[in-house]
Amino acid sequence: MNIGQAASATGVSAKMIRYYESIALIPAGKRTDAGYRIYGENDLHTLRFVKRARQLGFSLDQIRDLLSLWQNKERASADVKTIALGHVAQLNQRIAELTEMRDTLQTLASCCHGDHRPDCPILQSLAD
Repeated sequence: MNIGQAASATGVSAKMIRYYESIALIPAGKRTDAGYRIYGENDLHTLRFVKRARQLGFSLDQIRDLLSLWQNKERASADVKTIALGHVAQLNQRIAELTEMRDTLQTLASCCHGDHRPDCPILQSLAD
């Protein structure tokens, strides 16, 4: 199947497929004599793997490591778990930071009168 069909079948855009190939995240598609990329079932499976990993927020480097482990039948599942738990820790840190930002903005917004007066605690806080 061509790149458009592969994109349709996996939900990964043709542009992203080309990008993933350019950074060697996935192997380059085989080519026809005319130079068009062609993809098989294994390629589609890999693209779905990458898409799902991206949906879970893994970085490209983490996905590269996970792909390597996935393709290595001699892998230790502990290696995969280490990557997953490291990602969970990163997500928890981001959640804490976002929660703090939300709470700060909520507090500032509740202190703002939101009327015609020029004084604004939100702008004052940003300026401090």
